[in-house]
Amino acid sequence: MDDIDRQILTILAADARISLKALSAQAGLSSPSTSERLRRLEENGVIQGYTLNVNLQALGYSFQSLVRLKPLPGMLKKVELMLQQIPEVIECDKVTGEDCFIARLVSHSMEQLDQVMDKLAESAQCNTSIVKTTPVKRRLPPCAN
Repeated sequence: MDDIDRQILTILAADARISLKALSAQAGLSSPSTSERLRRLEENGVIQGYTLNVNLQALGYSFQSLVRLKPLPGMLKKVELMLQQIPEVIECDKVTGEDCFIARLVSHSMEQLDQVMDKLAESAQCNTSIVKTTPVKRRLPPCAN
């Protein structure tokens, strides 16, 4: 990956729907060269997809929560499967340390959050924090060498 590839990634991170023509112009390349670089970045797994950023509140999700989970003995796989099957869990990391999972969960109401947490609490110790704001949204890290 060279500096031009990094520039292309930076441009796409700001606007994944940018036209090939506009991307090429910003990168200072011809459209065929840009297209070839995109294909290579996709084939090499650098670009894994193009996503949609949705306003969760516009969909009625008033609450986001971060949930730390420590499965009860013998429940690690069960908790992992549960997290994968709960649609309100929009992101989850398996981590080291005292907890095993940190999940980001959305809910329409406190009652809905309680219902989801009640299911999880049968198999894991849970610690829930309500997200007030997100001062740093998910973003591309520097594309350094």
